[in-house]
Amino acid sequence: MIARYSRRYPLSTRSYTSDVPGSHPPPDDQRVGLVWWHELGYVGGFYLLYSGTRNLFGSASGGATHAFHNAQRVIRAEQWLGIFHEATVQGWFLGAPWFVRLWDDFYGTFHFVVTLGVLVVAYRRWPTVYRFWRNTLAFTTALALIGFSLFPLMPPRLLCDCAYGAGPGLDYGFTDTLLRVGGLWSFDSGTMKSISNQYAAMPSLHMAWALWCAWVLVPRLRHRWAKALAIAYPVATVFAITITANHYFLDAVAGAVTLAAGYGLACLSERLAPRFARPRRSRSGPPDGHSTTDPRVVSGEGDGLRLSQ
Repeated sequence: MIARYSRRYPLSTRSYTSDVPGSHPPPDDQRVGLVWWHELGYVGGFYLLYSGTRNLFGSASGGATHAFHNAQRVIRAEQWLGIFHEATVQGWFLGAPWFVRLWDDFYGTFHFVVTLGVLVVAYRRWPTVYRFWRNTLAFTTALALIGFSLFPLMPPRLLCDCAYGAGPGLDYGFTDTLLRVGGLWSFDSGTMKSISNQYAAMPSLHMAWALWCAWVLVPRLRHRWAKALAIAYPVATVFAITITANHYFLDAVAGAVTLAAGYGLACLSERLAPRFARPRRSRSGPPDGHSTTDPRVVSGEGDGLRLSQ
């Protein structure tokens, strides 16, 4: 009953009594079955699998024509919706190279650093909901991989006569800021150029991961300024993918939809998990026939469970 309650409300803003002022944190993460080196292995292994699978469909293996035709489809859809203004927005800031370089660096670093940081914070501070949100991130990323393989998309910065680009006479007015302005990293470096999938644009995983970070943090942060920063992060991500010409607006929308689908799959897995889980017998528990329930009154609030004296 208690375990079912905890699984049923993964979105609550509290985890154990450690979120309550004056209370003590749980003695260790064994209460929720988490072991840090296991989690490190899971996350590292999944990321290696993600990178390898993503790059199987990389731009280095061809497919520029297909990716360009998909870009035309996205552009026509945005024109019909009246939102094809990415080149205009980018043009407002090209006169300030230092500002553009800042967002090139943001695009290339925050995507990984912030997401990994939120995973660590969730593991340390909210262990009862960590597994659910880790699974949400994994499902979202897996769905994005399917999108990359089925719908290779030439990003705005490649709509030009350039490497992996659309070709001569097909310039839509975008600027590849990494190439023209520079940053901490580049798609044109030897290894990156040979293995990176530059057509992995639909959906925008930058947007999906940024929204995931905000979704995890906002309900659980206490200070308004911290909540504001968490909300600002996906907004800043949209600006970054636009000013660097790495994505269309519809890529960001697709990223949000992919996250919603990943969340739904995580919820489904939470419902199905008890059916396949094997019952565990505690080594230190009482002998068979004796109740393992604490004689004190057990009450649940949020994700956590509080034992009333």
